[in-house]
Amino acid sequence: MFGNYLIGLREGLEAGLVVCILIAYLVKTGNKNRLTPVWTGVAIAVALSLAFGALLQFGSSALTFQAQEILGGTLSILSVGLVTWMVFWMRRTARHLKSELHDRLDAALALGTGALVATALFAVGREGLETSLFIWTAVQASGDGVRPLVGALLGLATSVVLGWLFYKGTLRINLAKFFRWTGAMLVLVAAGVLAYGIHDLQEGDVLPGLRTLAFDISGTVPPDSWYGTLLKGVFNFQPDPTVLQVIVWLLYLVPVMAVFLAPQRTAPPADAPRPASRLSTD
Repeated sequence: MFGNYLIGLREGLEAGLVVCILIAYLVKTGNKNRLTPVWTGVAIAVALSLAFGALLQFGSSALTFQAQEILGGTLSILSVGLVTWMVFWMRRTARHLKSELHDRLDAALALGTGALVATALFAVGREGLETSLFIWTAVQASGDGVRPLVGALLGLATSVVLGWLFYKGTLRINLAKFFRWTGAMLVLVAAGVLAYGIHDLQEGDVLPGLRTLAFDISGTVPPDSWYGTLLKGVFNFQPDPTVLQVIVWLLYLVPVMAVFLAPQRTAPPADAPRPASRLSTD
């Protein structure tokens, strides 16, 4: 549940910050009358994300067991790839997100209403589709359709509150630190999703090799115990993984985490020596 809360919080806050920046810039530049296209783009993005999640859930239920396992494993790997790309992209651009969005909005204002709708749609829709896919794969991995959804909804609700406080100026967020540590947690969660995706592909006979159990600590960490449920809900922990699952988990987690946590070597421009560590809508 915590892993899905983290997904909802991070993705929701990313989308919320984007919306806040767009709205604040329009208001500040005297284009308050152009807010409707932005909200229209946001509404379309939310609707598409919900529709995508519903398609994954109800569309997969009509498949055979083997097809469900192959689909679940394939989408798990895809979602891990998207989340990995997202955390590295935000790590690189968090400090400059505001200026990038302002540039895009200036171009959209010059082009007209349709461009404003598209700007908001693509900015928010990307986060929404990633969230739907990652939550769906996490639900499949956990085998519990209730708690992961509750965790994700709580995370989204928290992000809405934080976004509102941010817009009103009550809260200032050090985005670099926030996205760094939540990103590290998401990499750990993604490693578990990836391992379970490999499990699904093995169950679907796509990856038949290395199916011998690497270890089995079900007696020490029973899956139905409170701590087993907690570990599975947070990290998609499995007490009896196969050899291939453990290999893939290590091959993903160790290098990705090392690169993600490595210090960024970016020198500030000569005309702007002071790094922007905080983001505001002023």
